[in-house]
Formats: sequence, structure tokens, C-alpha cells
Amino acid sequence: MFEETRPYNDSEMPAAVARVAANPFFGTIVKYLFPDIDVNAFKDDFLKISTIDEFQQKVMLKAIWSIVNKTSTGLSYKGFENLDNDHRYMFIANHRDILLDAAILQILLKEYDIRTSEITFGNNLMQGELVIDIGKMNKMFRIMRGGTVHDFYRNSMEVSSYMRYAITEKGESTWIAQRSGRTKDGDDHTESAVLKMFSISSKKSFCENMAELNITPVAVSYEYEPCDFMKTQELYISQYQNYIKEPGEDLRSILQGIMQPKGDVHMEVMPTITADELADCDQYDKNQKFNRLAQIIDQRIFQGYKLHKTNFMACDLLQGKRQFSQYYTLADLEAFVQYMEFGLRGLTGEADELRRIFLGIYANSVHNCADYLI
Repeated sequence: MFEETRPYNDSEMPAAVARVAANPFFGTIVKYLFPDIDVNAFKDDFLKISTIDEFQQKVMLKAIWSIVNKTSTGLSYKGFENLDNDHRYMFIANHRDILLDAAILQILLKEYDIRTSEITFGNNLMQGELVIDIGKMNKMFRIMRGGTVHDFYRNSMEVSSYMRYAITEKGESTWIAQRSGRTKDGDDHTESAVLKMFSISSKKSFCENMAELNITPVAVSYEYEPCDFMKTQELYISQYQNYIKEPGEDLRSILQGIMQPKGDVHMEVMPTITADELADCDQYDKNQKFNRLAQIIDQRIFQGYKLHKTNFMACDLLQGKRQFSQYYTLADLEAFVQYMEFGLRGLTGEADELRRIFLGIYANSVHNCADYLI
């Protein structure tokens, strides 16, 4: 069932573990994540792993904490105390980093003794046996992108059916982004098409259909936007022509997102969408129901999003004002401008436009969250 979509199960783990351990990059990855560990001793222990829970506990959770500790100045979080193991959730989140958004959710769920979730994994990222094995060992399930209109509907039905099955029958929560792909410009908004995709796997009424998924918004924010200069270049080129990714670009984004300094990171789980809210959405016609639900999810995410001094500085630099100067110092501003100018020098394009795009990536969150500023 769902053979082409689902993650590995425990019976498939020993073979996958053996393949990963035999990969020539295994030692390099281990040394980056755990520089003080003897690789051979780690490999011996790694080969003994026989279940998904064991892999997550002994490897992935430690690996993600290692990345967070190396590349951030701190990780803060809220809302996890309201979750429990008696329920399964569809976590729908704003999406800024290919790997870390969902990975950070997993380590924080574990901090609260909540079962980790399954995670959407675009087929564009499923390249190479090593990446596929590690992804499926880590409870990632495939979403197919691209293709004809017929392919799109078939693929949407497959992932919708799988997520509903995971939550209501398999007993697994799921994580999915609020839109197709990462937010490149910092302007987080839920695509109603994603919500419609959730619904097509059930013939129940709108309220019953959505209620059984337990939709729970999650907000993640980084002081320094992952891949900010790569996103700036992509947005610049996209203004003039269809942007075509270079071979291996997604992998470079994953690696840069892992290694780039992030400053402060915050994640907040917001309250689950209620039956009353779904009933409110149900007053509208078919398309407007999903638009209204998207608005509610957006409001939750904006409320949970933590604005950083980088966001406020970018907003003031764009406007040529000091409207938010209480949130940063002149030394902060000078350091941010220096960071920006150094990074932009490596990009191709008109300097003022690149600068505007870069600042917009940070400033758009301020506009979205303005109603929640204290």
C-alpha cells in the first residue's frame, strides 16, 4: 500500500542501514556532524540499528542538534506543551529551509516526548541512493512534482490519500509546507490549492473532512534567512526569465542551509484549527471555504513568527527610515549592512535591485506580522 510514496518500515531498515554505511561519503558526513567521534566505532554501532525509532534516536536527533548548536546562537520554542500522544496532527508550516524546518520540529517533538512526524519529501530532492535512504529512514514520504495536468491530479490524490491514511489509520502525524516549495521572498502565505489537495481524499463534508486531519499551524523563523543570497539571485533572474535550476542546485541549497550561520532560531506550534473555525469557513462557497481556511492558518503563523532585528533593520533600510530603531543598535545595523554588501558582491545583476530583493526577503515578515507587534 502506497509503495511508491511511503517511508521505509522497520523490516526495511537493516538493508538501508547497510547501504548507508557502505557509501563512500559516510565517514565525511559523520566527521562533520560528530567531529569528536571515532568513525569506525560509530559505524559499528550504526550497523546495529534495526528500527526507524532507533535510527532517529541514535543518529538523526543528535545530528540535528549538532547542526543547531554549530550554526545558531540559540533555539527557542513555544506551544509544544499543548500537544499529546493521544492525537495525531497535520503540521502545516511556513517553509524557509529545505531540510531544517521539518527537522527542527522533530527534535522539539522529542524534547516533549511526542512521537515524531512523517515529513513530505519532494521527488526533486530524491536524487541518489544515499539521500533517498536517509530520507525514507527518517520517516519522509514522497511528493511528486511536475508532469501533465493528469499527472498533477493523480499525484495530488496519492499524497492526500497517504497523509489521511497516516493520520487516521497508521497513527502518524505529518509535516507539510503551506505552499509548494520554500518561501523565497519572505512573504509566507498558505496556498489554498494545498488545502484543496488535503480534501480530495475524502467524500465527507468539508467540516468532517478537515477536522479529522487535525490541522495544526507551525511558525519557524531564522535571524539569518537560510540561503538568503541564493534566493536573492533566483528572484532577480525570475523577474526577467523563467528560472531554471542548475543540476545539483537543490543539494547545494540543502548543504548551505545546514552550514550557514542562522543566528537565533524560533519555532512555535500554534493551536489546532477548531471545529468552530471550520464551520465559519463552511459558510462560504467551495473555493472561498479554502481561501478562508488559508487566512486563518496565515494568521496563526504570523502570530507565532518571531521577528528578529534583521527583519526590522531590513524594513528600515528599505524605507529609508528608523521606524523600528528600538529593536536594534547602530552597531547591529552596520554589521547587517556589511553582511549584505559582502554577500551581494558575489551575485550577478543590477546592484540596487539585488539590494531591494535581499532586503525584501527580511522585511516582508514585518509587514505580515505588524498586527502582532507588541
